[in-house]
Amino acid sequence: MKKISILLLILFFAGKPLLAGDEFCGARNLAFQEGEDISFQIFYSVVGLYVNAGTANFSVALDQINNKPCYHVVGSGTSNPSYDWIFKVRDRYESFIDTASLQPQKFIRNISEGGFKKYENISFNHQANTAITTNGVFKIPTCVQDVLSSIYYARNINFDKYKAGDKIPFFMFLDNEVYNLYIKYMGKEDVKTRYGKFHTIKFKPLLVKGTLFQGGEKMTVWVSDDPNHIPLRIESPIVVGSIKVDMMGYKNLRYPLSSMISVR
Repeated sequence: MKKISILLLILFFAGKPLLAGDEFCGARNLAFQEGEDISFQIFYSVVGLYVNAGTANFSVALDQINNKPCYHVVGSGTSNPSYDWIFKVRDRYESFIDTASLQPQKFIRNISEGGFKKYENISFNHQANTAITTNGVFKIPTCVQDVLSSIYYARNINFDKYKAGDKIPFFMFLDNEVYNLYIKYMGKEDVKTRYGKFHTIKFKPLLVKGTLFQGGEKMTVWVSDDPNHIPLRIESPIVVGSIKVDMMGYKNLRYPLSSMISVR
């Protein structure tokens, strides 16, 4: 069973089949920039009443890997101290993404969730199509993403050229395996969150079945319908109850948040 964290998923042509990776190759970054910082609150419900269970944060800086300029993206997640006795979470993810190709060069995962702990360090060699981990060397397809780089790459998708129901496939490398996944575009929708009301783009990512999340298209994601494409709300059932994640703060977006209709 795969251990898939909530933080991983803050996260993501029906009439014309695509090879996985077609939309995830060769794009330029037009959505985010150095200094961007976005914070989220994670809410949990068992009987319909959502309680504030934790926080998450995503930030972007500039760095270098093998003399290549990279976006150093960090995602962290923490359960609220009052809920640590139920399920303590202290997660940190890092991805070093080539600024020119938006392909991941290095990925680090250091998580502690309940009694489960895992450290993973992956170096990607896209010329040799290999991923080097603490467990060995693994073959990877062209344009493969890690779980964090896939979120930032997906923000550069031009959803205007798709229609509701279209699937945008991609490869993701996780736990020494390659997964053939997709994002299912669901159209556009106005959504009221705990931060405010927004024009949004709605989609459903195909999830890997794990100990927390069910597999399939159970999760729904809403991102801002403006050039930033930042996640605004995520909803998903889990093994017991359901979770809701809302964007609650942002700094240094590349563009004005023009999708916002009103602040709550």
